Parts: sequence; C-alpha cells; structure tokens
Amino acid sequence: MGDQDHGIDAEMCASLARQIKEVREMGATVALVVGGGNIFRGQVASKEFGLDRSVADYMGMLATVLNGLALQNALEKVGVATRVMTAIAMSAVAEPYIRRRAMRHLEKGRVVIFVAGTGNPYFTTDTAAALRAAELGADVIFKATKVDGVYSADPVKDKDAKKFDRLSFMDVLKNDLQVMDATAVSMCMNNQIPIWVFDLTTEGNIRRAVLGEDIGTIVQ
Repeated sequence: MGDQDHGIDAEMCASLARQIKEVREMGATVALVVGGGNIFRGQVASKEFGLDRSVADYMGMLATVLNGLALQNALEKVGVATRVMTAIAMSAVAEPYIRRRAMRHLEKGRVVIFVAGTGNPYFTTDTAAALRAAELGADVIFKATKVDGVYSADPVKDKDAKKFDRLSFMDVLKNDLQVMDATAVSMCMNNQIPIWVFDLTTEGNIRRAVLGEDIGTIVQ
C-alpha cells in the first residue's frame, strides 16, 4: 500500500517489480508469497466486526489474490514472465497450486506468486510462506517488511528497543519476537530454512539481501 493507509499503490508495485527483475537477472530463482493486510485483515475483522473467524480468514485469503494479480501485472510490464498460483480454486484468474507445476515454472525462469495462503483458515501468510519454501526447497525466506530488522520491542513505541543482527530460531520462539508466527518459525527451524528480515521500502534492498550484504536481521 506504499504511503497510503489502505489499498494498492501503483508505484510500490512498480518498485517491487523492478527489484524482482533485477535479482532474476542476477540468476536468483524467485517465488513470492503475498499477504492481504493492506486490503483486509481476517483476525482484526473477526474481533472488530464479530465475523466468524473462518469466514474472516477466507476473506483475507481473497484479498491476497488481488495483491497477487496487481504484482503480476507490474512484473509483466517490465518483461518478467510470471504465474499466479492459488491455494483456493479460481481458474478464471489464477492456476491452482500444484507443487510439481510450480517447480516447472521456476525451472523455466518464471517468477511464481503464491496467493490465498495455505487455503485454510487459522493459518497465516507467514505459515504459507514457510510451507511453500519447504515444499520447493528454498534456500532462504526473505521476510520483506516495513521495518529494517527484528527489535527487542516496537522501535516506534520504545526508543530503547535493540535491533538484532542475528538470532536463533529458539531466541525468536522463547522471546516471542514476532518475526513470523510461531507455526512458521517452527516449520523453518525444522527444515533449516533461514529467515532474513529487512526493510522493503528502501529500493535495492532485495538485491542487497541476495548478495548477502549486512542488512536487516537473519534468523537461523
């Protein structure tokens, strides 16, 4: 949503597309998992509006499809072949998620965007990212967000919050550091997939992370 408080920002999509194109041209294989919080947050809606949690989560999953299609459009505008794969069947707008088909797309140099989470309520987009990473044999999960790493507390609210350069999975779980939800962190720990948290709003940070530069926080 860029600097907006809601919705999809065209320039943010264009920036992401440029950065993804850059790392693809460097030889990186890229698969993306997108959330939908800029449009609809299931947990929040469930609490605030009294929606059944399952219904709210399904609505949140549908919001991720909107983001995935917007990102696909931005990537194709800069010449990056892209496929959107969904965990909830909707053949008119996206392919169903099939692991072997996703692998073939990646082998052919396409960027694959995974939407609709895991297709199940009560599971977050973080868990979907960890699941897809494990299924596809990813080397690393880039948790690209709006902060420049993992802190001991919310740096906006606590000026004494400490930024960590490196953490273990157990550090994150024991101290409830909110890198990703506990299910996702446990899955990454069990499958030995590092999580690299960094600021997405600074253009060029995806390339810096791919090159192993000293940005953000690494959990491994």
